[in-house]
Amino acid sequence: MAPKSDSTEGIVLNFVNEQNKPLNSQIVADCLQKFNLKKGAIQKALDTLVDSGKISFKEYGKQKIYLARQDQFDIPNGEELNQIKEENIKLQEELDGQRKAISAVEGEIKALQSNLTLEEVHKKEAKIRKEVKDMEEKLTKLKEGVTLVNPEERKAVEGMYFETVNQWRRRKRMFKDIWDAITENSPKDLKEFKEELGIEYDEDVGVSLQSFIDLRQQGKKRARGL
Repeated sequence: MAPKSDSTEGIVLNFVNEQNKPLNSQIVADCLQKFNLKKGAIQKALDTLVDSGKISFKEYGKQKIYLARQDQFDIPNGEELNQIKEENIKLQEELDGQRKAISAVEGEIKALQSNLTLEEVHKKEAKIRKEVKDMEEKLTKLKEGVTLVNPEERKAVEGMYFETVNQWRRRKRMFKDIWDAITENSPKDLKEFKEELGIEYDEDVGVSLQSFIDLRQQGKKRARGL
């Protein structure tokens, strides 16, 4: 007589049959903790199931290994196994196809979500139109010769520019005087010495003091011509 499914023996028997692989009592006890079964009760149930022929077991030294009875399972023959393999391959191909279809749909959803709503389009259009209008008004003023920078601001910027160029020229002269004094009797190669100290000339970084001086002179000429 088969044990009741809700009894300890029934729970253990169902688990062993479902697993259908070699198990020891500790593994069974660990896996059936959700049923609040103690290891002693599980061991007793395993022994009872063995005695009644419901499961089989083998001994490896002091270790007992339990296994579901194989005669209760329908074991497929070679032809059935090949059919199962073919069905498995077909199902796997269908699964891959479904995954690709899902991926394509997810891509379309992301693309749609990244698009602007109609309300957002109207807002962006209004913003761009305003920017275009402001730039057109500014362009019109420039064409008409309207000065967009007042004289005070222009004078302040020019003063800052002139002072910066003057400071640059003074510091460049100071460096040259110090450098010439240090290297006057130095036996070292000046290029190697400069690289050793990590010194860079204006030309090394693509700038020229003279170009800024010339720009300043051009600005003065334009100012006199106004």
